[in-house]
Amino acid sequence: MNEKSIQPQIDEINQKLDLVLHYVNQQRLKSEAIEDLVTDVSIIGRDIFHDTVNELDNQNIELDIDEIKILIFKLIKNTGNFVSVLGAFESLNDFFKDAGPVVNEVMIDVIKKMHEFEKKGYFEFIKELMNVFDNIITNYSGEDVRLLSDNIVTIIDTIKNMTQPEMLGAMNNAVNIYKNLNPDDVEEYSMWKAFREMRTPEMKRGIGFIMLFLKNLSNEQIKT
Repeated sequence: MNEKSIQPQIDEINQKLDLVLHYVNQQRLKSEAIEDLVTDVSIIGRDIFHDTVNELDNQNIELDIDEIKILIFKLIKNTGNFVSVLGAFESLNDFFKDAGPVVNEVMIDVIKKMHEFEKKGYFEFIKELMNVFDNIITNYSGEDVRLLSDNIVTIIDTIKNMTQPEMLGAMNNAVNIYKNLNPDDVEEYSMWKAFREMRTPEMKRGIGFIMLFLKNLSNEQIKT
């Protein structure tokens, strides 16, 4: 075997030795770092222990070693429960992360809708409506409300009948006629002239309407 065939093997061995030395050096550095960490933790732990003892002594707090042991045993015994609780918190946290964008979109939509309601005057309307209820409560007693409750069906039926198209038309005609009347332009009627007017077809129909209305009104009162 000549020198040229041996040299590559030597180089390969040297590379492997370099890797081994590098690994050993890294392990040495890690060991030193761990030793330093343990030393620092020990110092900090002693300081914390002494500070805790001094603080407990200043607060006149006495520790029962047996109770501490029981507490430690209970903590160890319930490790599974703590893990379950932590898992639940993790699941809840994941849920909040997933639901966050949806909640943000909902909140944005709600804010936009509230702004729209405000522009349309919904809130002002509700405010004035509350003033109406406040005036009702202030000016009416509980007995008045009870009577209203007892007669609410009759009131609603009356309002329903008044809102029929023919009834609204009749009331609108009456209002328009009254609006167009000028008391200053009404002429005086003597008994003779009034008697003559009562003989006109318009007055006869008007009197007939009044008589029929009074007759039907009287019949309804007899029924009730």
